[in-house]
Amino acid sequence: MKVQLQQTISAAVTRILRPLVRILLRNGIPYSAFADLAKRVYIDVAEREFKIPGRKQSDSRVAIITGLNRKEIRRVRSLPLLDDAGAAGRYNRAARVISGWVRDPRFAGSKREPALLSIEGEAPTFGELVKRYSGDVPARAILDELTRVGAVELTADGRVRLLERSYVPRTGEVDKIGILGTDVSELISTIDHNLRFGAADPFFQRKVSYDNLPAEAIPEVRKLARARGQELVEFLDGEISRRDRDINPDVGGTGRRYAGMGIFYFEDEEPEESHEE
Repeated sequence: MKVQLQQTISAAVTRILRPLVRILLRNGIPYSAFADLAKRVYIDVAEREFKIPGRKQSDSRVAIITGLNRKEIRRVRSLPLLDDAGAAGRYNRAARVISGWVRDPRFAGSKREPALLSIEGEAPTFGELVKRYSGDVPARAILDELTRVGAVELTADGRVRLLERSYVPRTGEVDKIGILGTDVSELISTIDHNLRFGAADPFFQRKVSYDNLPAEAIPEVRKLARARGQELVEFLDGEISRRDRDINPDVGGTGRRYAGMGIFYFEDEEPEESHEE
């Protein structure tokens, strides 16, 4: 049974790595750099999550758990730390501003669509929107960011028009790669939770797929997935945001938890089985 489980895990990891390696190679990341990243994560997870209660985690134990020798562990620890906080911060701030613009009636037009907003002046304004949903970040900085990624545009009379109802950058590889790091890790964490605790406390995890669709059907499937998916995302955004203390400081309760739901569309030219070697 253990051998079969390891074979299944190996096959699953191979499927995960295939699109990831495609991205790495396209962006000039060689195997040696990826190997160091993988080693760093192995070491970090072993140190943080596989401790013996009441005992300090030693390099010898980390070496046993990970299969890396102590010299290699010390070498990897000495490598410069990597930080994508800039991309993550831009993502969170921009996403909150767009979310508030879409669902907050104070920033809606006569047809309940996101209104054209003056940057400053008579309310509602873009500056007011940013202050409410992005804290003390200058409105001009948020405007520049949203313009850079193609989410808004300035009209001829100097007002701001929303072009996208969610933060999915149309430009800027850094921001798109940052989303890769966030969204994929959250999906894998959900699967990990369900593997460990699914019988007693499952996280929602579903998908629907068919492998014999004609090419002519794909445009309509894409359109349907985008429209219905956006509807659900906006509904959940409104419901969850009402319970978030950054948006509503009067919300009570204890602790600080992170929760949400992601939706994505997938497509391939051939059924998945054809990729097996």
